[in-house]
Amino acid sequence: MPGMILKEDIEKVRATADLYDIVSATVSLKPSGTGAYVGLCPFHDEKTPSFSVRPALGVWHCFGCGLGGDVFGYVEHQENIDFRDAVELLADKYHIELHYDQSNAKKEHTGSKRARLLEANEAAQEFFVSQLMTKDALAARKLLDGRNFSQADCQRFGCGYAPQGWDNLVRYLAGKGFTQQEMLDAGLARQGQHGVYDYFRGRVTWPIRDSTGRTLGFGARKLYEDDSISAKYINTPDTTLYRKNQVLYGIDMAKAAIVKKRQVVIVEGYTDVMAMHLAGVDTAIATCGTAFGAEHAKIVRRLIADDSLGAVQLVGPLKVDGQQLSSRIVFTFDGDAAGQKAAIHAFGLDAAFSTQAFVAVADDNLDPCDLRIKRGNEAVRALIANAEPLYDFVIKTAIGRFDTTYTTGQMGAVKAVAPLIAQIRDRSLLDLYSRKAVRQIGVDLDIMQREVRDARRKLNVRDEDAYAPKRRFAANAAAAEPRMEQGVNPYANPSARKALEHRDAAEQSYYRIDDAVFICEQQFMATLIQVPLAVDPTLFASLTLSSFMTPVFRTLFQAIAAAGGLPSTDTPQGLWMHNLTKAGGPMLESVINELAVMQLPLPPSDADTERASQQSQEINVQLRKPTDDERRYASELIIRLLDTGIMRRIGADKRRMAQLPDGAEKIELLGRITKLETLRKDLQARVFGNNVA
Repeated sequence: MPGMILKEDIEKVRATADLYDIVSATVSLKPSGTGAYVGLCPFHDEKTPSFSVRPALGVWHCFGCGLGGDVFGYVEHQENIDFRDAVELLADKYHIELHYDQSNAKKEHTGSKRARLLEANEAAQEFFVSQLMTKDALAARKLLDGRNFSQADCQRFGCGYAPQGWDNLVRYLAGKGFTQQEMLDAGLARQGQHGVYDYFRGRVTWPIRDSTGRTLGFGARKLYEDDSISAKYINTPDTTLYRKNQVLYGIDMAKAAIVKKRQVVIVEGYTDVMAMHLAGVDTAIATCGTAFGAEHAKIVRRLIADDSLGAVQLVGPLKVDGQQLSSRIVFTFDGDAAGQKAAIHAFGLDAAFSTQAFVAVADDNLDPCDLRIKRGNEAVRALIANAEPLYDFVIKTAIGRFDTTYTTGQMGAVKAVAPLIAQIRDRSLLDLYSRKAVRQIGVDLDIMQREVRDARRKLNVRDEDAYAPKRRFAANAAAAEPRMEQGVNPYANPSARKALEHRDAAEQSYYRIDDAVFICEQQFMATLIQVPLAVDPTLFASLTLSSFMTPVFRTLFQAIAAAGGLPSTDTPQGLWMHNLTKAGGPMLESVINELAVMQLPLPPSDADTERASQQSQEINVQLRKPTDDERRYASELIIRLLDTGIMRRIGADKRRMAQLPDGAEKIELLGRITKLETLRKDLQARVFGNNVA
């Protein structure tokens, strides 16, 4: 394979890639102070957002799991690829040509490159779409037309046709320059005794894409009785790109509406997704060949985010002025045994959501596609609008299996429903649902409560309270301080400034202490990392290791020196962060990331305001020029550090003087102390004015 990617090309990709757009493709981000955003971490399951992004700096960090880094690091973790592949993937996305150092060329690694697999899938999609209007695709067109899908509808959703035969797609892709190994790795072909052959043959196809619109694989429906594969639906087998428990059909079309409305509708098939969207339910998605599981739940939760009001998690459903306010997940199931089984499976996942899940079941057990055919678009919309809570549906269904007019039927219903109620982790709902159930069954409450307690103990259900205050660090009240509103200038308000500084100290994870010395050192390091040009080079040169008392900041100061000290004005923003992280090494990487996303008690800069208001989609390539407020704040902090360092020297000299007899050495120390005290006053006057006693 080619040698190392040239460094200048890597920096070009780093400067061009927009971290906000890349992260927001999979995470719903909300402003958290000027220029910063928070959301649910895509790399671990959480209910309260602890994932922070600073697009202007090109840095992200999760205070929950500790992961963080630059745009390449995010892509590496998100796509599960190495650094080289991350650079190549972003270069392909932003149409940047990469050049390689051939002197360091290495042997080609096994497996196809991710970018090539994506290209192969796109080429396959073009082929399938082109085949839909051919004579051989009559059966496919009849099937789609019979479900009230027009040609325009099919084009909108990318419906295609995989022709009968053995190697139609293989020959087409070969003509496009794809190797057989790439076809196999993309799941588009299989290896036979006489060569490779098409995986999809004689079927209607749907492209399965990620939230950014990249085709990862396909779903296909059987058309002919002589199909060698008996399954009605087949999907791309698991590949480097396609993982059935992590893909959702329609997410590319529904993502924007899901984020905006904070609602998602989970249906069971490709045609159901089409019917929902055509009926006006534009938040519909479907799983692909598997039940809705925990990984799917994580994807959905990151898009709909959490409901919160102050410190209380409101799991809904909420309404304000008649409008749906809270997040809402609606499952559509058939009312038959299979649908009830699916509902119980979803019931077990409900704890993964910080909102309330609902179930929509149509009369006569019609799926959304058939419902649209028989009763029209309005019936589809009403189906979703009238969905009932998942808890209620599952409990009611379990009770409905028994004839509760008889004592044995009542006890059977209790035994059936108690384990379901016991699975509700939120203890604030246990009593309510127990009371609901006994009213339907007709037994005493204590009978149900006893069975629920026994089942809860046997199932080892973790006890939670969804309505309890959520605090990241409950032991420290400063952590409960509300975040600054976007565009607010805390620097103009001393109390707000102090509150933010103390909250920053409380929320960091690398040094658990809250005092004036630590806060000053922390704020200085954060300012230095975020706005290095705000730091006065002359004052910075006066700093020494003894200016810092906190071990982590002493080490970070040495790392900054190892990185070459303050950057020049023409240093790219991304390169500054990269050099600093590289110099700090694994020990300091998380610290640097946290400081980079930490909110400073400063008014917003023009660059941050543009990004925060979404007026500009461009990230400054070079380090941005600091504002006057940023310069003044940096100088205040550095003067404090220098002043404290001088104070320590004076204290040490005075202690030494007290131990010496009168004489020349004592007089020399007194003169040095006098000079240091004069230096302190001069330094303080530079920033704090002449009101220094």
